[in-house]
Amino acid sequence: MDKKLINTEKLPLAVKKSLSSYLEKLLEIHGDNLLTIILYGSATGKDFIPGSSDINLLLEFQRIDLPVLKKSLKLVAQGRRRKIVAPLFFTKEYMESSSDVFPIEFLEITRNHLLLYGEDPFVNLKINQENLRLECEEQLRSKLIRLRQTYLEVGLQKKGLDRLLKNSLTSLIPVFRNMLYFKGKVVPHKKEQVLNDLGEEFAIDSKTFLAIWQDKKDNNLIGQEDAEIVFGRYIDELFKLTESVDKL
Repeated sequence: MDKKLINTEKLPLAVKKSLSSYLEKLLEIHGDNLLTIILYGSATGKDFIPGSSDINLLLEFQRIDLPVLKKSLKLVAQGRRRKIVAPLFFTKEYMESSSDVFPIEFLEITRNHLLLYGEDPFVNLKINQENLRLECEEQLRSKLIRLRQTYLEVGLQKKGLDRLLKNSLTSLIPVFRNMLYFKGKVVPHKKEQVLNDLGEEFAIDSKTFLAIWQDKKDNNLIGQEDAEIVFGRYIDELFKLTESVDKL
């Protein structure tokens, strides 16, 4: 395979500066064993915030064993200082057999990625709709359980509860996007629109979600309301969503 990077001209300048030598070193270290380099997430476009946003990579190999992992240790440690997250390592066979387990994760990458080397494994990716529904339900149920558990740990701390709400909502945005996708809706890019569309499609009050998201963007506490009141409404709406997905 020609050891040439592609599409680097499409990278935001700050991402290109951080990644250039890193990618060349990856190709040098792994040689013909490295089949594909995919950049995904905010670093692919206008949502990238230099110095704040992470840079995420997915690598596809012919084989992966401990020696392959060890080859990358020093480079990955250097990259982390430049906000390059430790890459996801897959073999081609493992990717093909994992789409039934990770439909949300793979669809999120499919919607927002840039091929930098090799062949794009997401071009012909097929996702089973029932597998997608099951993962959406599993994510909602597990996060609702964890929310209740964490409330018992931080419920006496106003700032702790505020942080819990923002972290929880952020982690659920990919699930919400794929709930809309499952219903055959066009998935919006902006997270505010995702939350609005979610409310309309699943008959829930999305105002609580929107308030949490807005205050996360502004780095504020949750509006003027007591965080515990907001938390109560939040878990009520999540429960409704969970029941809705169960019935799809």
